[in-house]
Amino acid sequence: MDRNSIIGIVLIVAILFGYTWYTMPSAEEQARMQRTQDSLASVELEKRAREAEAQLNAAATSSVQDTTTVRDTLSLEATLESALADSVRNTMLAKRYGTFHPAAQGTDSEVVIENERLQVAIRTHGARPTVIRLKEYQTYRKTPLLLADPDSGTYEFRFFQGNLDLSTSDLYFTAEQSSKDAVVLKAATTDPGTWLQITYRLDSAGYFMHVNTAFVGSGANVDVRSLFFRWELLGLHNEKHRETEQQKCGVYFKYFSDDRDYLKETGDDQKELVGRTNWVGFKQDFFTIGLVSEEGFAGSGSELAIATLADSTHTKRYSAKLFFEKERGAAPSVDMRIYMGPNHYGTLVDTEIAQFDKIIDLGWGIFGWLNKYLVIPIFNWLDGWGWSYGIIILVLTIVIKLLLMPLTWKNFVSSAKMRLLKPELDEINGKYKPEDALKKQQAQMDLYRKAGVNPANGCVPLLIQMPVLYAMFRFFPASIELRQQAFLWADDLSSYDSILDLPFVIPMYGDHISLFTLLMSASTIVYSLINQQQMPQQPGMPSMKLMIYLFPIMMLFFLNNFSAGLSYYYLLANVISILQMTLFKHLFVNEDKIRAQLVQNMKTPKKKSRWQQRLEDMQKQQQAARRK
Repeated sequence: MDRNSIIGIVLIVAILFGYTWYTMPSAEEQARMQRTQDSLASVELEKRAREAEAQLNAAATSSVQDTTTVRDTLSLEATLESALADSVRNTMLAKRYGTFHPAAQGTDSEVVIENERLQVAIRTHGARPTVIRLKEYQTYRKTPLLLADPDSGTYEFRFFQGNLDLSTSDLYFTAEQSSKDAVVLKAATTDPGTWLQITYRLDSAGYFMHVNTAFVGSGANVDVRSLFFRWELLGLHNEKHRETEQQKCGVYFKYFSDDRDYLKETGDDQKELVGRTNWVGFKQDFFTIGLVSEEGFAGSGSELAIATLADSTHTKRYSAKLFFEKERGAAPSVDMRIYMGPNHYGTLVDTEIAQFDKIIDLGWGIFGWLNKYLVIPIFNWLDGWGWSYGIIILVLTIVIKLLLMPLTWKNFVSSAKMRLLKPELDEINGKYKPEDALKKQQAQMDLYRKAGVNPANGCVPLLIQMPVLYAMFRFFPASIELRQQAFLWADDLSSYDSILDLPFVIPMYGDHISLFTLLMSASTIVYSLINQQQMPQQPGMPSMKLMIYLFPIMMLFFLNNFSAGLSYYYLLANVISILQMTLFKHLFVNEDKIRAQLVQNMKTPKKKSRWQQRLEDMQKQQQAARRK
């Protein structure tokens, strides 16, 4: 850039700055202009504020109108949707439940019926008993005794209406209770003159609940032969020792044409009934729920099952599916009775239901006969005196021992005679060699015949007393009278007693020490030792010392978890037997006199009996066969 150009640019800039300074307003003019601008801005702001307020008011009015419109629209849509949903639901319910679809919806409530002994709560949804309580009894833990876990399992009457499979467990019933021990439940249909009615009625003072299920009206269109009853329930752990309690839980039943039968008690089992059945019993340790039908449960299709439960709250799961014995065209109504009570022998007999008392296992054959006609009558008679059950067992033991005393006496005298023949028996044993066993046996039999001694006389009384011991083994654990009855250190004579709870479990023994069982085993050893001294010792016979100690030790393990009343009875029986043997030996038996009589008999031998003659003839034939 040359010098002329630079000078031109400088002059132009100077002229611009000069003009700007010359035309710039004064300070007063600037203040006046600022006031004017502020005033215009204020007016503009006020205008805009009014416009904004007007817009807000218009928007608010529009919002209220829009909200009302939306609310009305939503309400209408909800009503339409509800009506549509109800219509769809009713269509679906009608398709699923047929004419019973009005009962497929409702309100669930509970009604209670009771008498002196029972209290039963029944839900209107399903018309099912939920709580079954025995008022007279408590659990070992002193809580109300319930015969089943409330509302557990399935309870239903199932039937077909046309091709629809329906169950009362899905229906809602209305309850009409005219008295405190009865209730009528009704499930409505689309026909006001037709409904399903289930009536529950308790005996005025008993353990039965009568159940009638009827289809009222002509519109039900139900074939009663398709109707069956299903009940599945869980038994609760109510007693002291759960393992022992489980062993006594079972399902019992009786065909009209056969004796009482049962499903196995040691594990899971199921059975299809093959004949008309009078009753079915869900037996717990001391209580039973029994289903009884006068017409009978049909054999075709009926099933029973039982399963052991592993949790600590329950014992076993019981299940029954029972059809009713009905003819074609029979009235659409079925009746049954439900026994909900104790396993008390007299109470079960009083029901007059065939073999219902056999729910209690008193033993088979002669053992059950002894319990029914000897032990139980004596026990009941003693129970009427108002004594404690420990004293009753003591007196019962004494009475039974007195009844058996003639046999005990005969056994003791026979053993004494056999023992007093020891010199002659030793002479015979020394005379014959081991290979002459038949000759030795013949000589011994000849000695017994001459002395007037029958070796079998010592065995027969023992064989007669054995059924009594086994009958007691069945009686005491099954006696509900002993349940929760305390005596001495035992808090429950129907279960084990314990003087020491162990912090561990001994296999096949348990986690406690039963003092009654310990004393019983010790008394058995003492009794066996005394009894061995009264018996003749045969040379060459195996030593009995091992059995003297082995058997009581086995009983110590076996009975440790059993009823304390049973161990107490065996202890008393041993003590009384020891006293009897001691008194017989020192006060009533003169061994010198018996020995003199035996010697006199040997001088004037008696004629051989047929049995002795037959034995000798058999021995001679065996000897002749050996010579050949």
